[in-house]
Amino acid sequence: MRITSINPTNDAEIASYDEHSEAEIHRRLEQAAAAFETWRRESFATRAQPLRHAAGVLRREKETLARLMALEMGKPLEQGRDEVERCAACCDFFAENAEGFLSKENIPTEAARSFVTFQPLGTLLAIMPWNFPFWQVFRAAAPALMAGNAVVLKHASNVFGCALAIERIFTEVQLPPGLFAALLVGSKRVESLIANPLVAAVTLTGSTSAGKSVASTAGAHLKKCVLELGGSDPYIVLADADLQQAADVCATSRLINSGQSCIAAKRFIVVREVRCEFQELFVTKMRERRMGDPLADGNQIGPQARRDLRDALHEQVTRSVASGAKRPLGGEVPSGPGAFYPATVLSNVKPGMAAFDEELFGPVAAIIEAADEHDAIRLANNTQFGLGAVVFTRDIERGERIAANELEAGCCFVNDFVKSDPRLPFGGIKESGFGRELSSFGIREFTNIKTVVVR
Repeated sequence: MRITSINPTNDAEIASYDEHSEAEIHRRLEQAAAAFETWRRESFATRAQPLRHAAGVLRREKETLARLMALEMGKPLEQGRDEVERCAACCDFFAENAEGFLSKENIPTEAARSFVTFQPLGTLLAIMPWNFPFWQVFRAAAPALMAGNAVVLKHASNVFGCALAIERIFTEVQLPPGLFAALLVGSKRVESLIANPLVAAVTLTGSTSAGKSVASTAGAHLKKCVLELGGSDPYIVLADADLQQAADVCATSRLINSGQSCIAAKRFIVVREVRCEFQELFVTKMRERRMGDPLADGNQIGPQARRDLRDALHEQVTRSVASGAKRPLGGEVPSGPGAFYPATVLSNVKPGMAAFDEELFGPVAAIIEAADEHDAIRLANNTQFGLGAVVFTRDIERGERIAANELEAGCCFVNDFVKSDPRLPFGGIKESGFGRELSSFGIREFTNIKTVVVR
């Protein structure tokens, strides 16, 4: 079967790929298993060398890789450059810190010695999405490889070029043959991959529906999985917030990756006292962002990754307006080629509307009015998702209290937008998934946390 990649900017065919046969998949899985048996016994210093070299290759090829992302899924060039740089930093971070994160922990008991050690599991199947085609892979692969595991990548079908570029980089830096491999297969074959006895564990970044399917299959085969799923991140704006700063941060977060991010701001919950002023500032900031060819520097909004995704987003906007939402900005499908959708602001959004209840995976913002702080927190938590959340206030102690104790999400920020950082654990609760990536918590997810007692 041939899988074709389409440029979402102009609908042109970029490349066509032969899907891997069952024989080729089995060969790659066997090669990964064989490479793992040697890699697991290597020192951390030995494992770190190819990761550090990969960081250098990423930085050297930053422009080429950013252009590849722009062509395959429409990411604006400057954002693509930033993504590649983050991948390089992630490789450097885990090359430097893995040994400390996974060092033996002595625990005093009545025994002569008792300790906990962290041992790799085997081959990790990484099922990755198109929206951050390099970052999502490296933030899973770098810690997994440093922990001593092998990694096989099932990437989204529209970014197979990115998948092969990552495989080439790991080959170039002399990672043992087969220790990292890309599997060019469609989503219908994921279930059989998870079930394969050569796969030890699974990590997925994707939709909630995909997460439920993967969790069900992994559970049936008793395989560990980590799921980073959808989000409908609430950004609370309190009356004492710096509204200019809040509007700028909110617009930036809503339009990262042309709005196609699980942790992008989605619902803007503003207390009644400042809702009108904030909305005016926010609409202005959203209107200022330039939409156009992602290969042209200066454009901040590229196309949506596929036309069907753009059309589904517009349908959510249409349903929300039909339910009573107002549309102070955008909300119309532009004419011409490509999968473009403009920066859009919906106001008067309430629970029960698509813009409140569903994830809007594109440059559409929902403004929701709250009576006060208590009501804002209630509205923020009134969602099946729990990935990220933000509160804007000049009272830092107040913001910290709300972020730490009141908001139901895995990552909570005060006066800044939600972002992932190799130094901090990242993940969600509720239908945003479970488990953690990054930091010491993430690297331990795919290890056997082994107790050893010596009398």
